[in-house]
Amino acid sequence: MNWLGLVFIFLFAVLLLGLGAASRRAKRELREIPAFTRLAGGIGAAVESGRRLHLSLGHGGMLGQPGASTLMGLTILQRIARTASISDVPPIATSGESVQAILSQDVFQAVYQAIGAETQFDPHSGQLTGLSPFSYAAGALPVVYDQQVSVNVLTGSFGSEAALIADAAERTGSMTLAGSENLTAQAVFYACTEEPLIGEELYAAGAYLQAGAMHSASLMTQDIFRWLLIVAILAGAAARLVGVW
Repeated sequence: MNWLGLVFIFLFAVLLLGLGAASRRAKRELREIPAFTRLAGGIGAAVESGRRLHLSLGHGGMLGQPGASTLMGLTILQRIARTASISDVPPIATSGESVQAILSQDVFQAVYQAIGAETQFDPHSGQLTGLSPFSYAAGALPVVYDQQVSVNVLTGSFGSEAALIADAAERTGSMTLAGSENLTAQAVFYACTEEPLIGEELYAAGAYLQAGAMHSASLMTQDIFRWLLIVAILAGAAARLVGVW
C-alpha cells in the first residue's frame, strides 16, 4: 500500500475543504484567461441573436484519465445551460460515449427543474452522435453546420478527429473554445481554434465560470501543493549536493 499517496490525498482533501469554506466568504481574484472572457461574451451574444450553443464532450467516457476532462465538460455544460435557459434556441450537447450522452441529458433536465421550466426539457438536447472517434465527429458535423450554432465548446477527450469539428466551426464562422487532456487534441486545438485551453486551463473552467466555491478552492489547493513540490525538489537537490542524502 502506498502510504505516501494516501497521506497526499488526505492532506489535499482537508485543505480543499478548508479553502472551500473560506472561498464562500471571500472572493478570489483570478488571472485573466481570454478564452473564458470571450466565452461569456459569446454566450450573451448567442442568447440575444437567437442562435444555438453547442458543447461537445468527446468520446473518452468516465473512467481513467479522460474522466476528469469529461466531468469538467459537464460542469461547463451546466453553466452554459443555465445561462442560456432564457434563449428561444436551447443549447445542444454531443458526445461519442453512451454514459456521457445520458449524463448530458441529466444535466439539462436538472437545470430546467432548478429554474422551474421542466416542460422545456428536450431529451434530444443531449445527443450520442457515434460510438467510434470518427463516427462521433461525423455525427457532430450536422449540428455545427445545420443548427445555427454561434458558439462551439469542445471539452473532453478527443483525438485527431477533433480537427473535423474544429474545421466545421471555422467554416461556419462560429466561435470555438476547446480543451482536452489528450496531447494530440491539444495540438489540433492550438492550430485550428480561436480560443484553445492549454494544459490545466481546462480544469480551471469551473472557477472561471463561477460553478461553485469548491472550484476556486481547488485552484488554490493546487497552487499550494505546487509550491510545496517545488520546495521539496529544491530541498532534495540541496541535500544531495552537500552529501546528506
